[in-house]
Amino acid sequence: VQLQASGGGLVQAGDSLRLSCAASGGSISGYHMAWFRQVSGKEREFVAAIRRSGGATYYVDSVKGRFTISRSNLKNTVYLQIDTLKPEDTAVYYCAASRSVVWPAIQSATYNYWGQGTLVTVSS
Repeated sequence: VQLQASGGGLVQAGDSLRLSCAASGGSISGYHMAWFRQVSGKEREFVAAIRRSGGATYYVDSVKGRFTISRSNLKNTVYLQIDTLKPEDTAVYYCAASRSVVWPAIQSATYNYWGQGTLVTVSS
């Protein structure tokens, strides 16, 4: 499975943004899907995940209420809606796919496929 993340950009604090992760070469229906983010010089951080079946979601505490992960198996795409952006949300955002049976899957090592990342920069 190949993942292509898009939708990042330069925005102002308080704005909203929707990131997309389009998959090719296979269906995402059999995968937990997630978004991670990474600030230069820091470890990659789990942000949100959505379960392969049933649509259950899981978020890191710092983004609850502002981030919404969703998926369209029909479009083979995962989304991350980010509202009320803050400067500390500035990072490269990566989407990932996991075949693991573990849920919630929040460890990066659990994920088998990764997108290339899309940069989100939030100005204050």
